[in-house]
Amino acid sequence: MNHASADASPAAPLGEPRRPVVITALGLTQILAWGSSYYLPAVLAKPIAADTGWPLSLVIGGLSLGLLAGGLVSPAVGRAIDRTGGRPVLAASSVLIAAGQALLAISHSLPVYFAAWLLLGLGMGAGLYDAAFATLGRIYGREARSAITTLTLWGGFASTVCWPLSAFLVGELGWRGACLVYAGIQLLFSLPVHLLLMPKTPPQAPALHSGATGDGTGRLSASEMRAFLVLAAMVTIGGAIGALFSTHLLLILQGRGLELGAAVALGALVGPSQVGARVVEAAFGKRYHPIWTATAAVVLVAVGLGFLLFGFPIVAVALILYGGGNGIWSIGRGSLPLALFGPSRYPVLMGRLAMPGLLAQAIAPSLGGFLMERGGPDAATALLAGLAAVNVVLVVVLWAAYRNGDPA
Repeated sequence: MNHASADASPAAPLGEPRRPVVITALGLTQILAWGSSYYLPAVLAKPIAADTGWPLSLVIGGLSLGLLAGGLVSPAVGRAIDRTGGRPVLAASSVLIAAGQALLAISHSLPVYFAAWLLLGLGMGAGLYDAAFATLGRIYGREARSAITTLTLWGGFASTVCWPLSAFLVGELGWRGACLVYAGIQLLFSLPVHLLLMPKTPPQAPALHSGATGDGTGRLSASEMRAFLVLAAMVTIGGAIGALFSTHLLLILQGRGLELGAAVALGALVGPSQVGARVVEAAFGKRYHPIWTATAAVVLVAVGLGFLLFGFPIVAVALILYGGGNGIWSIGRGSLPLALFGPSRYPVLMGRLAMPGLLAQAIAPSLGGFLMERGGPDAATALLAGLAAVNVVLVVVLWAAYRNGDPA
């Protein structure tokens, strides 16, 4: 592994915001960015469909279009953060999300609605976890792991905060009014926070702003590329699992004979499990390499989904295991590339890793819906468990590369 002293993270320059301020500020804007983009259709989709007469599948399809756009722009986002730091990129994400929300509010045709989601997708690509992780890596270098962990604790409350907020806004102002409020929040809160509380110049030596070859491309050696491709496959599969699970969980549980109310109650266990696992990681994560975090994540997800597939009698156990694994997977996919490849190429590589994961999230729900129609809940659950098993195999391959000293 590369432990060159050049990759150490120097102290922040005088006058720059302190680390707790930066993380808290970014945590708050992450909650609002997730809540006003990725989590928006969960509350607004039905009111939009009811008001416009558009098919619900097309209304929800806006999110898939946005994820596709976010995935395609992610490599460019990583390069931009590498060159300039996260401040201007995150500020641009606030403007893009606000513009998308404003266009949503005035959309009276599907083409305009989809155009709004394209803007929202660009904002997601420039402002959600991967961009935020890259920003923290750009600022703090190898010391960014704990910041990434803390940020995911903040992000874990996005749906908890914004689903009730969205429901309240829809009830008081209608879905169009809710979109305008979120646009205002992005412009009046998130944008100033990004501009004022993110460091203007990341406190790293200029030599760290480029790739190992000094060309700013994040170029990898042959052995590094093998490890990167394995990690990219894991991120892609993890994205597909997360999207499939969150989209079809209630139908899968109902297919197991549960009533809707019971399915909702059990599904609610996933969120606290994610946050609880992240708290454990925050408390003990510094004591071990991030590859252990990634390993625990994929194993917990695989065991949880395996229990669900084979009818383990206590469904709650399966969901808690899945939730715990999924919770720390967000940390693992952010901290493991930093540990394997060092901070000098981290923003660029995070941008590359984000693209297949977001594309998988965009495509997976439709694939899951097809399987649900053709094979029922068992087919969808089998796909989830199978994908999780593949990720276990991939993390074993990554372990072999790590022990042989191949990556970085």
